[in-house]
Amino acid sequence: MAVFHIGLIINPVAGLGGPAGFKGSDGMAAQALALGVEAKAARRTQTALEVLLGLRERLHFVTFPGAMGADLLTEMGFAHRVVGALSAGECCAADTRKAVELLQDAGVALILFAGGDGTARDVCAAVRDGQPVLGIPAGVKIQSGVYAISPRAAGELTARLLEGGLVRLSSGEVRDIDEQALREGRVTARWYGELTVPQEGGYVQQVKQGGVESEELVLGDLADWLQESWDADVRYVFGPGSTLHGLAQNLGLQTTLLGVDVIENGHLLAGDVTEAQLFELVDGHASRLLVTAIGGQGHIIGRGNQQISPRVLRAIGLEHLRVVATKRKLATLEGRPLLVDSGDVTLDDAFPDAVRVWAGYKEELLYPLGK
Repeated sequence: MAVFHIGLIINPVAGLGGPAGFKGSDGMAAQALALGVEAKAARRTQTALEVLLGLRERLHFVTFPGAMGADLLTEMGFAHRVVGALSAGECCAADTRKAVELLQDAGVALILFAGGDGTARDVCAAVRDGQPVLGIPAGVKIQSGVYAISPRAAGELTARLLEGGLVRLSSGEVRDIDEQALREGRVTARWYGELTVPQEGGYVQQVKQGGVESEELVLGDLADWLQESWDADVRYVFGPGSTLHGLAQNLGLQTTLLGVDVIENGHLLAGDVTEAQLFELVDGHASRLLVTAIGGQGHIIGRGNQQISPRVLRAIGLEHLRVVATKRKLATLEGRPLLVDSGDVTLDDAFPDAVRVWAGYKEELLYPLGK
């Protein structure tokens, strides 16, 4: 059974300023604690994680020491690995940022973080582009669009991902109110950036019941998106299969149905390449890899596309791989994960636990990956 790796960060002082009437917790945690305010971030995180207890055997957390995650995971019996070290004294923004960096280095598929808008700012300051994150609301101010509507909702959305439900990726804004100005009676909000967050899509149910998704229309939409976002002088490797062949046709390109083709600057650079030819084209050159899934089976690497070998994958970089699949095709998996079988166990283990899937015009899903 595949194990899903998730990062967890708890800001233990989040929310302390609310009961104390401080309009926030930034720089006010010590005063709030002195007034007898009880820290609740861990309990709210516990509410989210209780939803995942039945999936415990499929989960492995990576977290920061003590109250930032390790204590709660130990208490609840979740398997976990601790990285990093806490700063001396009260938990601070630097701890959160360091935790984000280390969890990303560990290759987690999703980072859950508990806090408020200040915590979201810290996550935003350290997160890498495209890393999925999801906030568990535990702060005084929750203006940012990166939090679940409740702790339980955060747990349910994470469970949906583990169980193979289609989870759409979207951009959520990080906003924060100037707490000092708020204490002076002025409401001043500021935009700090955007994070990639999973959202409930309800796609599996919709596709099975309605069956109205048109493969041709979706491929046309995907072609429009790709054409708008071509990177100049970057080589796009199109794997075999009707999905990518149809996508190329919508771009006006004559690719091979069962071969691997290379596109650069909107034109066919090389068609039906061998493994050796492909490696020569991508080695040392900025490249992107587009593959699709075998319908009903789920393999994205290792079935019918052996030209995309381990050395080719390493040359392109796993971070530059995108799966192209319609929601209808993903629904044929009935919740089973996508699969990789490159022939290199070490490389297979380096794949993330979930991959980004292009499913429509500017529509990305996060879908589990088995190995």
